[in-house]
Parts: sequence; C-alpha cells; structure tokens
Amino acid sequence: MNEKLDGGINITASHNPGEYNGLKFSTSDGAPALPEVTTEIENEIVQLQNSNWEFTAKPNDSLIQSVEIGPAYLRDLATKIDAKKIREANLSMAYDALHGSGAGYLDGFLRQENIPAMVLHTNRDVYFGGHHPEPADEQLGEMKILMQKNWLKLGMATDGDADRFGILDEGGEFLYPNELIAMLVDYLVESRGPRGWRGGVARTVATTHLIDRVAKYHNLELLETPVGFKYIGEYIKEGRIILGGEESAGLSIRGHVPEKDGILACLLIAEMRASRGKSLKNQLNDLFSKVGAVYNQRLNVKLDPAISARVKQKIASDVHAFHGRRVVKENRVDGLKLLFDDGSWVLMRPSGTEPVVRFYAESTSREDLEKLLEYGRQWITEA
Repeated sequence: MNEKLDGGINITASHNPGEYNGLKFSTSDGAPALPEVTTEIENEIVQLQNSNWEFTAKPNDSLIQSVEIGPAYLRDLATKIDAKKIREANLSMAYDALHGSGAGYLDGFLRQENIPAMVLHTNRDVYFGGHHPEPADEQLGEMKILMQKNWLKLGMATDGDADRFGILDEGGEFLYPNELIAMLVDYLVESRGPRGWRGGVARTVATTHLIDRVAKYHNLELLETPVGFKYIGEYIKEGRIILGGEESAGLSIRGHVPEKDGILACLLIAEMRASRGKSLKNQLNDLFSKVGAVYNQRLNVKLDPAISARVKQKIASDVHAFHGRRVVKENRVDGLKLLFDDGSWVLMRPSGTEPVVRFYAESTSREDLEKLLEYGRQWITEA
C-alpha cells in the first residue's frame, strides 16, 4: 500500500501442506481480491491458453527489487498493540510459528518490545515438519507439552502464511477462534472505547452468533457476509467496523490492512490476557455471564461421489423442519443456514475445493450442540 503498487501476489498453501501451493492476489489497497477481479484474471488466462500464447520474455534481474517489509510492519503493529500491558504483566507465553512466514515477525515484535517468550518451529521448512501448518488443536501438541512443562499462561500459533491464529490457554487448553473473536470485540470496545472505538462488527454467515450478542450488549451494528474474508475487508476499508472475524481463525481491526492477520490476532489476545489478568477460560465465562452461553462447532463431512449431486440438490431445496425443529428462517447468504425458534442454528455449505460438506451448528448448551452435529451428519449422509 505504501509503495502505491497495483497489486501483490502471494504464493501460499495457507494452512495446508506445501503441495497445495497456489496464487493469492491482493489488490492495491492490500485487500484480498473480490470475485469480479479474480474472475477477470481467470478469463484472461483462458483466453491466453486458447490462443496458444507463450511467455517469451527473458528474465531480467535488473527489474527485480528486493524490499525488507519487516521493520515497517513491526512499527505499524506497535501502534495497534499495547505492548506495555503485556510486558508489565510478566505474562509467560510461547509462540509456535509452525515453520511458517510468521517466524521473525510475531517473535520479532516480542523481542523488539522486550517481552520474553519461548518459541517453536521458527526455522524454514518447506515441508512444515511433515505436518499441516494449521494452528488447530491437533497440530499444537508440542506447544501443549512445552506450556505444561514450564507452567506457561498463554500459547500462540500462526499458520503457514500467518493469516490464521491458534491459541492455547493455561494448561494447554485450546480455545476456539469463534470464542476468542467475540471476546476480543468485548475487550476492544472496553479498552479502546474512550479513544473513539465505535462502529460495527462484521462476521461471516458461518461464524458464531456469540458475536451478535456482544454487539447487542455494546449497542454495535452487526454485519453478516458470505464466507471469505474479502467481504469483511470491504467493511474495514470503509471504516464501518471496529473488528471483522470469521470462524476459520481470521480477523482484522479498524485501521489495519483489510485482510486477516494472525500475528495481529495473537498479539491482541496476549494484550487482552495481560490486561484483564485472568485466564482466557475465565474471561470466556465472564462473557457468558454478561450475554449468555453459546457453543459452536464445525464438521467436515466427506461426500461419496454417488451422493454428492443429491446433497447439493438437497441444500438448494426449501427446508421447513430439521429433525423436529421448526425452521423460523432460511438464510442463503452462503449455503443453507437454518435458524430455529430457540436461537440455535445449523449451516450446510459444499466446499469449493474438496469433496466435503461443511456443517456448522450452534446452540446454548453443549448437549444440544452434540445432537445438532449428529443430526447434521445424518441429514447429509442420508441424502
């Protein structure tokens, strides 16, 4: 953005193994490209392929300019994170870069601010240690052991391209991004409020309604988007929201780039943990006491090719009841979302990249959530 460039290209597999590498195009404002932009690029590629076009230009090293982006990024982070709160809290913590591009940035910020932390997997490894570089519960085993052995209070992790975050609380307990995003909305309003932090909150259709409750509690506008951070990024560019988040561990805030940033997310959570002086689990319980408890989970249900078309047709059809629950509203912003009269809901979305249906469910009790998840699995597989 500062260099006034027309766009940027990232070569990344995101949170997947290296063989999933692809191209991610960002527009001149640093935002992920919207469908109208990527469709135009794809159409141009097809035209070039059909015309048997060949790239004949020869490499010219004189046209390549190397730029060190780290210092400017770390300086910008320092304007958005209250490092003093983290430092003065003497918060014992760890960071797992999962061999990804967050290495040298999140840990670099902590060193810059004289905040000690134990670090894991900051060395370059294109195979990511043989694992998915995804900051999910099942991929953070080493950091859990490190935390338990050293009695650490907080564990932070970022994925391969550092746009997603994963968080471990005291004892190595994993907290879901859905919960943490809602907690951060509450914290930012309370900690930044006197400085004018007012505005809306945006979430994707698949993200927890716990955010809706927090928004209502603080009298904030709630905006819903299709799945994909590019839609949230538009609201950040407009200055309409203070935070935008998605359940797949992506968030950004007002005044930051209109793209999800796992490094920023981890540091905001560290600040929240330090500022409030309570474990994240206790902070979540405090939030539940203010707005009510909400539990959310996602399943990825693999599709047999024989039923794939039937499942997609079923999702496209009107649904008036779901295992005896009355549907009070159908939401087709992205996939099929069914909202029930008790406030619970489910969402079914076919993946655009894998032979799976993503099934999301939310309820006010863990027991009911388990029922919804089982009903969802049956609903999909019995198509």
